[in-house]
Amino acid sequence: MGRGDLTSEQWARLEPLLPKGSKPGRPPRWSKRQLIDGIRWRTRTGAPWRDTPARYGPWQTVYGLLRRWQRDGTWQQILTGLQAQADAAGLITWQVNVDTTVVRAHQHAAGARNGGTGNAKNRAGSTSSRPTTRSAARGVG
Repeated sequence: MGRGDLTSEQWARLEPLLPKGSKPGRPPRWSKRQLIDGIRWRTRTGAPWRDTPARYGPWQTVYGLLRRWQRDGTWQQILTGLQAQADAAGLITWQVNVDTTVVRAHQHAAGARNGGTGNAKNRAGSTSSRPTTRSAARGVG
């Protein structure tokens, strides 16, 4: 058993939430506990799948279980079940706090005008501004 593997107490809480295999045939070579420990090892370390230790089974089998359960919603069901157990035991407080001192507007949001209209100088066709080139300035007068 590795340092980060599930304890017997954790496994006893998790096992009833796992799907039961209903396919007839040869029993699986690797236990679900080993495969789940392999998934947990991979997500904890961030190592490539191919570096999964052999004690958890072939990396293809570990990865296959993760993806299969992601696609069919098993992980979400397990999470919901564990949350329900913890909530029933009073271990979860469902309060959300937002610290507004770190909620800020984007820098480009500061000082924008409402309605999108600019002042008269910036409107197309405005004659209130003076010409900026000498050739244009000669005709003004």
